[in-house]
Amino acid sequence: MSTFRSAILLAFSLTARIACAENNASVRIPAFFNPTVAGLNRVQYQLGPQLSPAAKIYLPGNAFYGNATTRWNGAMHPDFAAVVVPINNEDVATAVRYANQKSVPFLTVNRGLGSSTDLNTLRHGISIYLDNLDSITIASDGQSAILGGGVSADQLIKTLAAKGKVAATTAVTCVGVVGAGLGGGMGMYQGLYGLVADNFVEMTVVTTDGSTVTANERQNADLFWAMRGAGHNFGIVTSYVYRIYDNIPTWYVASYQYTHDKVDAVFIELDKLNNGGKQPKELTVYTVFASNPSISNEPVIILSIWYAGPSSSALRYIQPFLNLRPALLTNQTVPYANLADAVGIGIQGPFCQSGMSHASFPVGVQKLDTIHQVYDLYTDLITKHPEFQGSFVQIEAYPMQGVQAVGGANTAYAHRGDNLLVPRLGAFQATYPPSPSSDGIALLYGHRFSSLFHAGDAPGRPLNTYVNYAYGDETLEQVYGYEEWRIRKLKTLKKQWDPHGRFNYFHPIL
Repeated sequence: MSTFRSAILLAFSLTARIACAENNASVRIPAFFNPTVAGLNRVQYQLGPQLSPAAKIYLPGNAFYGNATTRWNGAMHPDFAAVVVPINNEDVATAVRYANQKSVPFLTVNRGLGSSTDLNTLRHGISIYLDNLDSITIASDGQSAILGGGVSADQLIKTLAAKGKVAATTAVTCVGVVGAGLGGGMGMYQGLYGLVADNFVEMTVVTTDGSTVTANERQNADLFWAMRGAGHNFGIVTSYVYRIYDNIPTWYVASYQYTHDKVDAVFIELDKLNNGGKQPKELTVYTVFASNPSISNEPVIILSIWYAGPSSSALRYIQPFLNLRPALLTNQTVPYANLADAVGIGIQGPFCQSGMSHASFPVGVQKLDTIHQVYDLYTDLITKHPEFQGSFVQIEAYPMQGVQAVGGANTAYAHRGDNLLVPRLGAFQATYPPSPSSDGIALLYGHRFSSLFHAGDAPGRPLNTYVNYAYGDETLEQVYGYEEWRIRKLKTLKKQWDPHGRFNYFHPIL
């Protein structure tokens, strides 16, 4: 493909503003266009007039096309022939209907952090890029807000903070709120308010045929059930009503780093703190195995404790870890709006930057009896494969009170009994340049980590994984639950709402 100059804006009467490449003759025309479209510009001329005047269509060669199709995970590369940037629900519905008429696959993109290998099966499709659907309107009673489908966690947190409010969001703030919620959505407020999915009041959903429906507990209740835990399979959320809460003024944040000889001691204290999934509802704990040569040539254990409240209230929980004499410690008190930025998982932090390859292998567990073997396997990985030095094993221990207050049958999210989420983002969650050979190593070690975490879980428990982190080769039951009624219901609803599999690019229900 030749180099393109800057995009030309084509103005239509009552049409979209469309960005395209000047040298269209050199652009490969995907095969699916050939029967109905004489050239690549035809997608603009056919779809453009049907969209709002402020909507856009971008083609390969345009700078924005590159930005909109660059994903956080360099190993994920769905292939798009065009990017449609809608400004309202009807634009989304129109794009879906157009794709259906042309037998073209489509994928909704919010922040582009999804990492299922299913994404790589989309070829020559249309990206429906929700970046402009970012409105936030707080209700007069201060108990809910109406959000656009493109709102990120960062936008929501900071907008609400200015009004003295908070909401359940993911810990990492470059994630889209609704995208996370479709798979559950874990975060630091879940002990108090439940998952992201538990806070949806109502959704406006564009369905597989381009229709628009309202889904809540009274209207299309089965669809509403499915959207909260398996929603990527059923439709596009263009707006939604979301619960919000009064702000907690300050959070206490502490980080401790330990040398390898403290692995067992740290996890003995973590087990006590987790207390069978009953750790305080204000407390979130992340534990990471990572490389830090400034402290040790062996991997270090990094313990991060985030507490919704003042340091004086947190002290009773952190004192046992101080007694273990960490090699490095930091602590601070921050407002929640600044928390993610303070700990490096904000929108400008290193975790949120795109371009590197990642592979996640999460296992939800209730026990961690094999943690020393996990540490040894991580050491083996970064010793034998230095390109994975920036990778890490991470154990996320969220409070579960708010999650388990919602009945297991109330939503499609299946794993409310897991006290810990163990995503082996570890060996695979960062800094290796995209490389097929490295992808193979990541997969090999990922499965070994999965087996170890599962072996250390409570006897007889099946292997559970978290859909938002899952790699893509897991079974349907591992992702969506082992209850026969649940899988049967999901399959029935899939046939009803997406009979042709148009939403099959993120852990599809097949």
